[in-house]
Amino acid sequence: MNLATLLARAARVDPAAPALHVGRRLHSRYGEFDRRARALATSMLDAGLARGDRVALFMTNTPEFLEVVFGAWYAGLAVVPVNCKLHPREAAYIVDHGEARAVFVTPDVGHALMPLVPGLRRVEHVIDVRTPAFASMTESRAADIADRAPDDLAWLFYTSGTTGQPKGVMITHRNLLAMTLCYFSDVDAATREDAILYAAPMSHGAGMYAFAHVLAGARHVVPESGGFDPAEIVELSAHHRNVAMFAAPTMVKRLVDHVEATGADPSGVKTIVYGGGPMYAADIRRAMAVMGPRFVQIYGQGESPMTITALARRHLLDTSHPRHTERLASVGVAQSCVEVRVTDENGRSLPNGTPGEVVVRGDTVMKGYWRNAEATANTIRDGWLFTGDVGALDDDGFLTLMDRSKDMIISGGSNIYPREVEEVLLGHPAVAEVSVVGKPHADWGEEVVAFVVLREGARATGAELDRLCLDHIARFKRPKQYLFVAALPKNNYGKVLKTELRNRLVPPADPPA
Repeated sequence: MNLATLLARAARVDPAAPALHVGRRLHSRYGEFDRRARALATSMLDAGLARGDRVALFMTNTPEFLEVVFGAWYAGLAVVPVNCKLHPREAAYIVDHGEARAVFVTPDVGHALMPLVPGLRRVEHVIDVRTPAFASMTESRAADIADRAPDDLAWLFYTSGTTGQPKGVMITHRNLLAMTLCYFSDVDAATREDAILYAAPMSHGAGMYAFAHVLAGARHVVPESGGFDPAEIVELSAHHRNVAMFAAPTMVKRLVDHVEATGADPSGVKTIVYGGGPMYAADIRRAMAVMGPRFVQIYGQGESPMTITALARRHLLDTSHPRHTERLASVGVAQSCVEVRVTDENGRSLPNGTPGEVVVRGDTVMKGYWRNAEATANTIRDGWLFTGDVGALDDDGFLTLMDRSKDMIISGGSNIYPREVEEVLLGHPAVAEVSVVGKPHADWGEEVVAFVVLREGARATGAELDRLCLDHIARFKRPKQYLFVAALPKNNYGKVLKTELRNRLVPPADPPA
């Protein structure tokens, strides 16, 4: 089983179908896409790379990203996607730890990596995809598909590393095929009439949805900007039509703000799949009110990419359901290829409605962590991936996430889940964003603190927010302090850095005497 067969099949069925675009411009059709990927495979093998070797991609969004991915798979190699927003030293760590023998770069980020390459253990080739050298690689003879086993490594993805050095997540061909099929069964019915637009980094979730759209023979659109620009997204969607895209919740909010402020027509957008962080009920209600029924939520991790649960379009739209409000705040039900449970600290299933650690089992779960047997054993137990997320299942199988287990606040012996408090505070019309964390307290262990970002021109006081909390949640859960800030610190994926917020609450140490 080799994922390159997805491209081979699409090119064989309809080689003249448009495949890769930059903005409005057609870059290549499926036959040419396939030919270039096969030629890259030959060039990589001719350069001395062998089956099972790893090829890193440190690239901004570009059609060549997909050509290199499929070219590497044709050659029987594994890819190491590196977020282009990382610092060059962070990227160098990933390339080195993953023992990549070749690195493909775009010049805008690759130039900063070059001085670090001599210190990397195994890198023998650095190829800039904007150079004649790369162009000549795409003119080699076409390679056949290398034979790969289902559990062979295909995608070595590095976690964000918020609690130390990032770990390499080993994703196999079987994992990616199961993930791809889940897209059709649980997320969206992609067809050759559709287009997928890459506004988020192709090294992560957005790029992983490319595989389903290759299988469907759909179009792939990289914005001219190479990233997320709301006006450009609306314009390209109007041109290409039937556009799907993956977006973090912060991106969804910016797009909704743009459409609402400008009156732009979002009808060219077919589906926005959101994930990668919490989308609060108030935000998704507003998004649907402004843009219509174009949303699907997914919950996954790098260790089970894009495929733990999904909140389908029909569930979001079923306003007549008696538990519609609760479902809006959930992340949906288990996707088709996995089982999901909520467990106690000993791995025993908990009753519905009881918070515990979310665990998942199925063909999407990673093979393990690269060169880290101890972390693998701690995370995968008896075939179950222990996610570190705290959630609860309802009687209908809908999963509601509270928080990461490390973000739970324990005050006076009681567990407080920040998301529950955040949902209430976002119900205030002046609040744009909020993040709730625990602050050390001598008597209570921790106390609740809310960092609040107000909408432009809006005003609110701590007393107002306190009254709102007292109207909706238990008194002990309400924040003891409201800190109004201009913005929340976020990582490259749009996730709020709660560790940084907690650090702001720790008083500076006294200078040495």
